[in-house]
Amino acid sequence: MYGAPVTSTLLIDAPHRPTTPRRPSPFALTEVRWAAAATVLFALGLAAKFAGTPPWTWWTLLLACYVAGGWEPALAGFQALRERTLDVDLLMIVAAIGAAAIGQVVDGGLLIVIFATSGALEAVLTQRTADSVRGLLDLTPQRATLLLADGGEREVDAAALQVGDEILVRPGERISADGEVADGRSEADQASITGESMPAPKAPGSEVFAGSLNGTGVLRVRVTRAAHETVIARIVKMVEQASATKAKTQLFIEKIEQRYSVGVVAVTLALFAVPLLFGAALEPTLLRAMTFMIVASPCALVLATMPPLLAAIANAGKRGVLVKSAVAMEQLGTVSTVAFDKTGTLTEGTPQVVRVTTGEREDDVLVLAASAEQFSEHPLGRAIVAEARTRGLALQPATDFAATPGVGVTALVGSQRISVRRHDSGQHDDTAVLVTAGEREIGVIELTDQLRPSSAAAVQRLTELTGRSPALLTGDNHAAGQRVADSVGIIDVRAELLPQDKVQAVQELPGQVLFVGDGVNDAPALATAHAGIALGRKGSALTVDTADAVVVGDDLTVVPAVVALARRARRVVLANLTIAGTVIVVLSAWDLFGTLPLPLGVAGHEGSTVLVALNGMRLLSRRAWEA
Repeated sequence: MYGAPVTSTLLIDAPHRPTTPRRPSPFALTEVRWAAAATVLFALGLAAKFAGTPPWTWWTLLLACYVAGGWEPALAGFQALRERTLDVDLLMIVAAIGAAAIGQVVDGGLLIVIFATSGALEAVLTQRTADSVRGLLDLTPQRATLLLADGGEREVDAAALQVGDEILVRPGERISADGEVADGRSEADQASITGESMPAPKAPGSEVFAGSLNGTGVLRVRVTRAAHETVIARIVKMVEQASATKAKTQLFIEKIEQRYSVGVVAVTLALFAVPLLFGAALEPTLLRAMTFMIVASPCALVLATMPPLLAAIANAGKRGVLVKSAVAMEQLGTVSTVAFDKTGTLTEGTPQVVRVTTGEREDDVLVLAASAEQFSEHPLGRAIVAEARTRGLALQPATDFAATPGVGVTALVGSQRISVRRHDSGQHDDTAVLVTAGEREIGVIELTDQLRPSSAAAVQRLTELTGRSPALLTGDNHAAGQRVADSVGIIDVRAELLPQDKVQAVQELPGQVLFVGDGVNDAPALATAHAGIALGRKGSALTVDTADAVVVGDDLTVVPAVVALARRARRVVLANLTIAGTVIVVLSAWDLFGTLPLPLGVAGHEGSTVLVALNGMRLLSRRAWEA
């Protein structure tokens, strides 16, 4: 397909420097605008014709549609000719001109509109994915604070760091290299890399990843991987490799288009030239050749495929699912196995208090803990404060607040020294904090990443659709993964997976795999899977752009609904292709081996076009979504 792609307007935030929306490239904007102009001109011309205006008015409008929507594919087609290839771009233009030459200007205009629109959409999707891969690199800081042998420090390019170098990571900074903590204590939000729902404590000997966000402590990190070998760099490479694999499939389709184009042109020229060599009259010979050009034109084939898929896309869009292309809808219709990420996908992705264990009143313990945590920026502290406010509890004034990275907080609440720190008793699958008043332990607060209300229903419906229970692929620990799996009815659980491990797991699953995720760490699996769906509300820009479809409202029940809709669309497409292909073969054979009257050829061609279009439009109904 032709045209310049559009640059993504989605961004991945990079710390310590401002971000501004990227503007689409002017070439791609031009392509989209010309396609829109062609559509408007076609609609105006059609309206003018049915309103009974003089023929020159609607002919002018429809010919203007030809120019608006046809100049780019015509240019692409002529450029292909210069390279000694013939593609569908040029064939569509010739077919449209041929239709106009024998009075079927509306038929040609419809072909122009469909072809121009599909080309613009494909260009937009291609560029958005490419921009997102480049934007992922913004997660890794460009500069790092290198610690020198004499005790000093110097700011250097992160790409210049070598294995064995030591860097300083201050509170709130993103870590600029994969490495091991040599000194210091903190916690790091590495959900974008590992999928862990909670910030991970970091102490001497802990592994850290480039692109993860340091918490409240200062870390001295010894670099263990060069910049091009970091986990985040490997994510970029895997996404690019998966995209390249899909591009090879597109090349195969273009070869089929090339053969079809050459065949139609060759037969048309033969139908015109050969009879003339044997003394046939010019006018009936030209009429026969133009009739073949019309009936062999793939208008009906284009409508056989695009309207059902575009109707399904529009239907899904009304229900909160953005399917990015007709190809994506086709892929969703063939999935036979589903795999879910856990954190932020089956779960909400934010900690919430689930239980307060104490020998005293729960609210009393919660008030003291929340009062001590009210100045904390840690996710666990914010969750405790949020729970207290949800219960309508009034926080008490706190003074002498102190936070120990990776451990917890202390504060003076009233006359009591309250401590809230991590509880490592090993008795809890989820995160737990111990609350003490002075030297006395007064309670344990358990927090977990809450399950989405729609998760269990989505898993059950997908199991019914595919005949196979979905798999759970998570970077979190086995206990947390198994708890979520048990809650939603998943049997196959694979835990503690880094991005490359998720890719391998997707490749090992049977059949055509649909992967559903939300984080940057899910992007390689989304790109590798046969089809990918991202959650858009909290999903990263790369994940949203890499996926074939985006669930805008994060309601997982629409995932099985869109898969079912895609399967119905695929059945309609197959039926339409059978109808359109049969009509083209029959009419073309009639014209080749008999005498096909032009009115009958046009009626048959247009009749099949209308039939497949109406069949496809059935997928716009609410019934198609709910069936």
